[in-house]
Amino acid sequence: MKSTLDQIEDIKKNGFSLDFSTVFNHAFENYKKIALYSGLIILVLTIIIVMAYVGILIAYFGIESLKQDYLKEFTNQNFTAVELLVQTVGFSLLAALMAPFGAGFLKMADSADKDIEFNVSTMFCYYKGKYFAQIFTAAIIVAITGNLLSNLIRSLNIPFGELIAFAIPYIISYFVYLSTPLIIFGNLTGIESLKASIIIVTKNPLNIFAFFIIGFLGALVGLVACCVGVIFTAVFNSSMQYATYFAIFGTQSEEEDSIDSIGKYNVD
Repeated sequence: MKSTLDQIEDIKKNGFSLDFSTVFNHAFENYKKIALYSGLIILVLTIIIVMAYVGILIAYFGIESLKQDYLKEFTNQNFTAVELLVQTVGFSLLAALMAPFGAGFLKMADSADKDIEFNVSTMFCYYKGKYFAQIFTAAIIVAITGNLLSNLIRSLNIPFGELIAFAIPYIISYFVYLSTPLIIFGNLTGIESLKASIIIVTKNPLNIFAFFIIGFLGALVGLVACCVGVIFTAVFNSSMQYATYFAIFGTQSEEEDSIDSIGKYNVD
């Protein structure tokens, strides 16, 4: 069986095709298997995180920090360059630390697709073992790049600067759409996965863009009926990512010997 990097070399030379209905149906059927379980996990963790956040605000800024006027004033204040840098690094670290949790949804999708039992620990399986460093590396590169470019655009005060700055993280996310699946299923390093994802996306940009948008909008469907509902639809994006990766590469066991090939190939 060809390694992931060999398959990517083939894609660079020959491109690839995707059947829209096949990928969408696969994503939707997979989503139905994991929606309830993953939604309950997200609900519990959201409550814990909100309580912790409120506790930190009160501890550092007092009870006044919960008032709407205080939050609005804090949001609208002008930060210095140093404060913006600290803010960028802080948010980037947080995003990178949350990335293995997001990867857990892909693992859950894979388990459901193969009719393998999964549980709460599945969501945290990538915080240990050989994949954590690679997922963290890819995520922090993406987060820092997106935050720095957004802050730079805002500082230039150009026409439509706020709109462009807002769009930049999503544009970057589009090009690295398959980076996490490439790490956990394709056994690539963090850097390799980013390069490989860009190659794949640019070889079939319209289909990948369609899946990217549908996954994003599908995750937000829960906002239409009830805001709490988004907790149970958020994982649809993971199902779409998984189905897209599956359609291009198929899936292979994480324990296959192909892990030994990490670092032996370069994706230019």
